[in-house]
Amino acid sequence: MYQDYIDQYFNEVKQIAEAIDRAAIGRMLEILDAVRAAGGRLFILGVGGSAGNAGHAVNDFRKLAAIEAYAPTDNVSELTARTNDDGWNTVFSNWLAGSHLGPKDAVMVFSVGGGNLEKNVSANIVESLKLAKTVGAKVIGVVGRDGGYTAKVADACVIVPTVDPESVTPHAEAFQAVVWHCMVSHPKFQAQKGKWESTK
Repeated sequence: MYQDYIDQYFNEVKQIAEAIDRAAIGRMLEILDAVRAAGGRLFILGVGGSAGNAGHAVNDFRKLAAIEAYAPTDNVSELTARTNDDGWNTVFSNWLAGSHLGPKDAVMVFSVGGGNLEKNVSANIVESLKLAKTVGAKVIGVVGRDGGYTAKVADACVIVPTVDPESVTPHAEAFQAVVWHCMVSHPKFQAQKGKWESTK
């Protein structure tokens, strides 16, 4: 009853894993290595399921890669105050401005569409990236579909290949986790091993 779709889904995962842009992951690592060396910070943006991924990734980049990292969605009080007072479209950009985003920093986007002002989708991500480019911060991302605004302006970006238009969201959000875990696990980038990898 359920098996056909399960088989299809995992076949799609295999196709994506084989086709994903591994050189782009390497470029993101080079950027973050430079950010870390300069004492810069990493700000990770995501909406919906990608917001959950952003919070998890902040933990990993801080703990395993020794990068000062933050996600605006981890503070629900400030997030909702800014949404209520200033509006949803500027909720991230105003938060970044309040954090004094600068040229030593990087903004990492987790998004299915990457932001699209014409379609009024993830406009808050678009506004944040406009600010990032204005102040000279690096922009990286892991996105789906065509990558949207993020892919257009990023210094390095992984676009999760679309293998089934009906499964763009689950694959994009799942591979955000695959990509960032690859990054924080890289032996030349990792600052500290995970608990289970260091437990014999």
